[in-house]
Amino acid sequence: MRAIDAGVLICHDCHQLNLQDTEQEHQHCSRCGGKLHARRPNSLARTWALLLTAAVLYIPANLLPIMTVNSLGSGQSDTIMSGVIELVQHGMIPIAAVVFIASILVPTFKLIGIAVLLISVQRHQHMSARQRILMYRFIEWIGRWSMLDIFVIAILVAVVNFGSLASILPGYGATAFASVVVLTMLAALTFDPRLIWDNTATDDHDE
Repeated sequence: MRAIDAGVLICHDCHQLNLQDTEQEHQHCSRCGGKLHARRPNSLARTWALLLTAAVLYIPANLLPIMTVNSLGSGQSDTIMSGVIELVQHGMIPIAAVVFIASILVPTFKLIGIAVLLISVQRHQHMSARQRILMYRFIEWIGRWSMLDIFVIAILVAVVNFGSLASILPGYGATAFASVVVLTMLAALTFDPRLIWDNTATDDHDE
């Protein structure tokens, strides 16, 4: 049985459980006074907006240089993929694998995974609720690791600064990539996972 079937609403601010009052149109939390909703308002629309914005920014994040290395007056710009290829050419395959997984595979999986969750909920696709919730939890957990490249660039920019001898500058690709990571994290937070169980309950009822 779902909490909403038992007449219980959870506060999104302090997580207090409140009994639903059907006579009140707008109910507030008994502890913090926050407005109560059975489900997050416009959860699907907000998640789609964040996801589509991240998908658009994902293109320049991979095509534009993520950083530029200046050495003795000459500069070399690298995208994420060209950086991975260069690491492989220098024999640093484990590092290249980590960068490839964290910066390319993980963001791609997050974009596809969130889209699959949204489509499955909206179109009532026959998909196990347990599979959906496991996918959601994995997306929510792994999202932060995509910032690995951004952290590395930030450290290199701060450490490698020797004027005209050597310096490292962040590129526009880094800004786009950081935006993709933040937007996909927000999309995962905006999506209400309880809709998965509502969808499953509706499918079971229809059957």
